[in-house]
Amino acid sequence: MEPGQPHVPLTSIPLKNLLNSYLEPAILVDKNFSIQGYNDSYISQYGDVDISKDRKCYEISHSFSRPCDQEGESCPMRSCMESGHANKMMHVHETSRGREYVEVEMRPISGEDGQPEYFLEILKPSHIAQATASLVGLVGTSEPFNHMVDMIRRVAPSRISVFLSGASGTGKEVVARAIHDSSDRSDKPFVPVECSGLTETLFESELFGHEKGAFTGAYSKKKGLVEAAHGGTLFLDEIGDVPLPLQVKLLRLLETKTYRKVGSIDTLHTDFRLISATNQNLASMVESGAFRLDLYYRISVFPIHVPSLKERKKDIPLLVETLIQRMEGFCCYGITSQAIKALENYHFPGNIRELLNFLERASLLAENEPIDVKHLPEIFHGASTDNEIDDLPEGTVVSLKEAERRYIKQVLERNHGDRRCLADQLGISERTLYRKIEEILGQ
Repeated sequence: MEPGQPHVPLTSIPLKNLLNSYLEPAILVDKNFSIQGYNDSYISQYGDVDISKDRKCYEISHSFSRPCDQEGESCPMRSCMESGHANKMMHVHETSRGREYVEVEMRPISGEDGQPEYFLEILKPSHIAQATASLVGLVGTSEPFNHMVDMIRRVAPSRISVFLSGASGTGKEVVARAIHDSSDRSDKPFVPVECSGLTETLFESELFGHEKGAFTGAYSKKKGLVEAAHGGTLFLDEIGDVPLPLQVKLLRLLETKTYRKVGSIDTLHTDFRLISATNQNLASMVESGAFRLDLYYRISVFPIHVPSLKERKKDIPLLVETLIQRMEGFCCYGITSQAIKALENYHFPGNIRELLNFLERASLLAENEPIDVKHLPEIFHGASTDNEIDDLPEGTVVSLKEAERRYIKQVLERNHGDRRCLADQLGISERTLYRKIEEILGQ
């Protein structure tokens, strides 16, 4: 096109026919982000677009005034433009029904110079997560959450093992169920197994089942959870707590898909998709000999990090709305903006589980009024400030040792979760944390 020649939008009938060859909603965008055409499926899903007014894709899909990557979001078109190859990613789009998750597939169309000139954007609504408050499933819109959802999208259709890592209370079982529900095994059982707190004998019996009389108290034949998960998904939560002797049997199960019930000599076959999770550092456990290397490789084929609430603070208002809807047996009249702001400023060592705890307690205290800061625990309204470092008079300097002592004391008062998790957050060993606690209490 010669300089100064008016731009002619691609709105011809052949283009419309081409776009209508796709069953999913599809639009054509030029390299300036302007929408050049769309198919009938797009209209039925998202409404008509007046392309005579040079409408931008980021304006229509996100209500942005600038491209997605300039608004802190991933931009599928920018990635496609830079690589020259088609790509897919999860995005949250504005629709007539509200904000929704959409799987975006972007395909470049080269011009005469061989460079991408236009981009075909194919949109597939996704039910992996919700961008608005929902009674079930995953909820969020933050970038770390979006990345996790995109990883779920990639792995769910396959049958490989998935390993979920993340702090306690982040909702790893909900993530595991989302993977199961998005797979071709969604109509089969999802069987969660809590690996912590079980003795070796009891764990083996729970996992593989047992025959009548296999041990004292085995008064009848029992079906194991491996058998119950046949055809579906087996979720091993806190797999780092599986005893070493049982890790060998678990490895054999994963490699051969065979097992024996306790007290039986018959070999049984099973078929399940494995998802495992832990809040421990399995790599460190492998180095110390507490976890088998071969089993670690077997379960961690596709690792997914489940972000902590501290990593996804942007999601707190949406999570609060969701959790209030999901609370059973509680009557809640909403929550004030001041209370939301106070929650956003908190570090949440106990993650979503701790947030739910706060909301349930506050809803009882609020009775017939919205939850306010005064209904939240004392840490949210100025309690225990005599040891806050920030409250030191201006110009006052304390030693690093004293600053550390005050800070450890402060986080101990604010943390109601387990101390192993707190040690991980502080970047020190559990033994070091206990030593520092003894030093504080001894003063």
